[in-house]
Amino acid sequence: MGSTGEQLGVLKLSDALRRAQSLGLDLVEIAPTANPPVCKIIDFGKFRYDISKHTKDKKPASSRLKEIKFRVNIDEHDYLTKIRHGEEFLDRGNKVRVQLQFRGREMAHQEFGMQLVQKVRDDLSGMSQVEMDPKITGRNITMTLAPLPANRRKRKFSAEPETAEQSSEASKPVPT
Repeated sequence: MGSTGEQLGVLKLSDALRRAQSLGLDLVEIAPTANPPVCKIIDFGKFRYDISKHTKDKKPASSRLKEIKFRVNIDEHDYLTKIRHGEEFLDRGNKVRVQLQFRGREMAHQEFGMQLVQKVRDDLSGMSQVEMDPKITGRNITMTLAPLPANRRKRKFSAEPETAEQSSEASKPVPT
């Protein structure tokens, strides 16, 4: 097929080369194993560029594994900070391992740990899907989350900037 979209059919090699040179293009062998071999009259530089773009698109994005560690008696503010970090990791396309660690007598109440891990899963459900369900191994509960496709991600806990109304109220003097 030529650069103008016309079907040339079967040509002798010399005729095909002459035609390519008259158009200022190259004769590129597309399918060498076919009988007869299939060639195209195209710009070779553009052809190489298209092939490199095609192979680059095929490479999977290297997803790294990030880890967030929790404790059973975590404070609400600390919990929200870790959830924001988890959202950020997932937003960048990384997998997140959620690890909850028990110490000492906390092992007696593993149900509190499972509740916390379920809460993390629910809070990050807009950004991720569970790849590995929560599993108790020794003194830890571990769960792995994989990011959703970029068009389905919805952040809940992103750091919100202060609005102008809130900042003007904060700057008003307090009557005494």
